Amino acid sequence: MRILLVNKFLYPKGGSETYMLKLGAYLESVGHEVQYFGMESAARCVGNAVNAYTSPMDFHSGSKRSKLTYPVKTIYSAEARRKIRLVLEDFQPDVCHLNNFNYQLTPAIILEIHRWREQARHRCRVIYTAHDPQLVCPNHMCRNPNTDENCEKCFGGSFWNCARGKCIHGSLAKSAVGAAEAYFWRWNRVYRYIDTIICCSAFLKTKLDSNPLLAAKTVVMHNFIDQVEWRNTVKKDYVLYFGRFSREKGVETLLQVCKELPAVQFVFAGTGPLEGELDAIANIWNAGFQSGEALEKLIREARFSICPSECYENCPFSVMESQIYGTAVLGADIGGIPELIEDGRTGELFESGNAAQLKAKIEKLWNDRALTDTYAHNCRDVSFDTIEQYTQKLMNLYEARKGVL
Repeated sequence: MRILLVNKFLYPKGGSETYMLKLGAYLESVGHEVQYFGMESAARCVGNAVNAYTSPMDFHSGSKRSKLTYPVKTIYSAEARRKIRLVLEDFQPDVCHLNNFNYQLTPAIILEIHRWREQARHRCRVIYTAHDPQLVCPNHMCRNPNTDENCEKCFGGSFWNCARGKCIHGSLAKSAVGAAEAYFWRWNRVYRYIDTIICCSAFLKTKLDSNPLLAAKTVVMHNFIDQVEWRNTVKKDYVLYFGRFSREKGVETLLQVCKELPAVQFVFAGTGPLEGELDAIANIWNAGFQSGEALEKLIREARFSICPSECYENCPFSVMESQIYGTAVLGADIGGIPELIEDGRTGELFESGNAAQLKAKIEKLWNDRALTDTYAHNCRDVSFDTIEQYTQKLMNLYEARKGVL
């Protein structure tokens, strides 16, 4: 099967890129032909046979002259249509698997894929993995960055709320462009040409389903995760938070609780805007950014980990990684987090943003080693899809086979 993977960045920049690159490598390893389409970049590590990519767009450091054209280009990219057509005609894909495409590539590429498959009379499935609720929320987070509140005002198509709330980088101009982009493509009904939308959580599916056009296309497939060897690890006396040190991740609330629990040792691994506040709290050790074996060791040896997010998480790897390494999770009851934790068996949940409840839960788990050991042992039975299992389900979508994923 010939598979074209589409994403605006073609290098390991974030979660969607990691997903795409791992998936592409595995598909190739089992005999499929894979090519990629997106923006050109010095960091690009994958590509296509005709070397057709869109020009780089940097919203933060581009030239003043180039930024003058960005409002139009972020809504509709004629260049992206021309360039992807070159790839389509050369590669003749059986599947176009879209990932993040808004603003840099724009949904114009979907129009061109549809036009090409109609003109060429070539059967080509269009699959989209939704890594966030971008199709129903122009700032893709369902959160107003100016008020730090979760928001669903744009659901149902009232995208003017994005401009009204200055939801994109706190800028009226950028937010107006984002709203215009959403209106343009909703009126155009471009998403009718997508065959299936993969949602990484049931929670995300409910958000996308607020648009009736999308609701008929969405399916739930939690993200895959690397298979690891189960080991009984001697737990050490610390509670772990790993991820971004930011308010929307619940870190500000967690820091408040840490101050009130001086007898509990906390380890924070990551970076972010609240990093400077960690140093003033005596019972926190800031391990900084960690990855690979060093991060795995921190996770395995923690008494339990905390995912205190206050934003709409979809399928956080921090929760999945904790459990596959045999560590219980205390998670906020928000977004897709509850889908990953069996409350009272592999961890516990608390009301997102509720500092008093978070404090009580930490005290409970910290003071009951037998309970956290039991939760850790139960993590042995946790089952998330490996990339092999995930791809088996994906092939059903690629080949339009009916039945249970």
